Amino acid sequence: MNKNARIYIAGHQGFIGSAIARRLKSAGFRNLILRSHGELDLTDRSQTEIFFRKEKPEYVFLAAAKVGGIHANATYPAEFIYQNLMIQTNVIDLSYRYGIKKLLFLASSCVYPKICKQPMKENYLLTGAIEPTNEPFAVAKLAGIKMCQTYHRQYHTNFISVIPANVYGVNDHTGKDAHVVSSLMMKFLRAKSNGEKEVTVWGSGKPKREFLYVDDLAEACVFLMDQYNSSDVINVGAGKETSVRQLAAELKRITGFHGKIIFDTKKPDGNMRRFLDSGKIHALGWKAKTKLNDGLRRIYLWFKQNDKDMA
Repeated sequence: MNKNARIYIAGHQGFIGSAIARRLKSAGFRNLILRSHGELDLTDRSQTEIFFRKEKPEYVFLAAAKVGGIHANATYPAEFIYQNLMIQTNVIDLSYRYGIKKLLFLASSCVYPKICKQPMKENYLLTGAIEPTNEPFAVAKLAGIKMCQTYHRQYHTNFISVIPANVYGVNDHTGKDAHVVSSLMMKFLRAKSNGEKEVTVWGSGKPKREFLYVDDLAEACVFLMDQYNSSDVINVGAGKETSVRQLAAELKRITGFHGKIIFDTKKPDGNMRRFLDSGKIHALGWKAKTKLNDGLRRIYLWFKQNDKDMA
């Protein structure tokens, strides 16, 4: 991509999309095409086609999605499958029909089977059943991957699919539907602010996750847009696993909470392990830079600065 290329970031106000926008701006890209959900509803085919016809983007980062943790997936399964399928279908198909040079589709590590050899290689995809707690979201993401691959096979498009590890960082959404890092950060900060004596964490604390800082993912996406042209999926991971129990202990230390951590084993754990094999992207010359402790410290400061109840 040259610095004057017309680049559309679908979901630029979201967690990952905003990081991609920051990365491109810092690298000197001057022609970013940005639309909020209020300005453009990507689930609406007519609106989306009018946008593509008028704006004529050359490159597309497809980061727009309905996302959330275990609670959100369990509560809104229909919305998770419908909205994600509609967004992907419209953007991928119209990218082909309006001659996009290249599209990057962001999938999720939950597309891998529930029971899967670790670390998970790209060719393990579709070799077993998906974890039930996030199946609707995973099925939608699998459909997006297959759509990119079939359009490549039939229409010779340059559409690539990226599978990131568990992403965390600044600008993540908060509340009961948040991902694990931001959800726990909020719990510890509020417990400390309110003088509470304990924090409850869903599950046993035994599951392990690979936490990838969002700005590292954004850097990888821009790197892959330039360096990777295969329709085969590619993993982007941090290269290290951390248990939920270890994560909770580290967040307790960072936030200065002095109470107890209670693990509610009546709540689901989800997958026990989800560790990506990132050998393909490492061979291309990219590796994650942000250590977990450093990333958690950054979002701690960000939460403190952006929530008046915790200041």
